[in-house]
Amino acid sequence: MTEAEPTDLIFDVGAHKGEDSDFYFKLGYRVVAIEANPALADHLKERFSKEIGDGSFVLINKAIADTEGTISFFVNKKKSVWGTADPEWARRNKALNAESEEIKVESIRFSDIVATYGCPHYLKIDIEGADMRCVNALKNMAYRPKYISLESTMTSWSDLLNEFNTLESLGYTKFKLVNQKKHSDGNFRNRNGELISHTFEEGASGPFGDSLDGVWLTKRQAIRAYVPIFIQYKTIGVHSLPSKVIKRTPVLRLLRRAFNYDSWYDTHAMRE
Repeated sequence: MTEAEPTDLIFDVGAHKGEDSDFYFKLGYRVVAIEANPALADHLKERFSKEIGDGSFVLINKAIADTEGTISFFVNKKKSVWGTADPEWARRNKALNAESEEIKVESIRFSDIVATYGCPHYLKIDIEGADMRCVNALKNMAYRPKYISLESTMTSWSDLLNEFNTLESLGYTKFKLVNQKKHSDGNFRNRNGELISHTFEEGASGPFGDSLDGVWLTKRQAIRAYVPIFIQYKTIGVHSLPSKVIKRTPVLRLLRRAFNYDSWYDTHAMRE
C-alpha cells in the first residue's frame, strides 16, 4: 500500500540534464528524478547539489525495469536524449544515423520507487520506449498521480490506442496533446499562487496540468486529434521514410521544414 498523493512531489522519470526538474523547483515542488545514464546522473548531482543537500531533490541513477538487477542500456552517441534500455529503439536510432554504446546499469522497479517515496502529484515519463512500464505499474497501486505525461508512440496506432485504454482504466478521463518541438516561455503560478518567469531549455517536457495551453479533451476527442498527427508520422515524419529519401525529394523536404513534421507529441492525462 503506497501513501496518499503528496501534493508537493513530482517524479521526473528520464530526468536527462534536469531541464524539467529546474522548472519544478521554481514551482515549489520536491523532485524524485530517475536517470539511467551515469554521465547524466553526474551532471544532475552537480547541477542540483544544493537541492540534494536540503532534501528537495532525490536522484536515482538506475533504469526502470521489470526486475531489480543489472541490464543493458544504450547510450546514444549523437543525441543524449535518445538513451534507451530498449534494443529495438537502439536499432531504430542506428537507422537514423545515431549509433549507441551499450553499457550495463542497475535497474529498479517503478513500484518500488513509489513504495519508498509515495505517489507523486505529477508523473512525467520520458524514457525512450519504456514509458508504459511506469504506467502499467500504476495498475496495482492504491493511489495514482493526479497528472501524468508520457511520450506517446510514433510508430503504432494500436499501441497508441492501448495507451489511452490503459490510462482510462486507471481513472484518467481528460487529455491534452502537447507538441514537444517548442514550449511557450512565460509566467507560471507556483504552488503559493505567485507568478514566476521561466524559459524552457531545449529538450524540456514543458509545463503540466492547468498550465498547459488549450482545453482538456475526452479520450475520444484526443484519439481523433492524433489521426492527422499519425498521418504526418507515417508519411514524411522523422521516423517514416529514410532521411536520405526526404532530403532528395524537394517537395517532402519543404513540407517537413514548413510544417514541423519532425516534431513529436506527449500525451498529458488528468484524473478528476
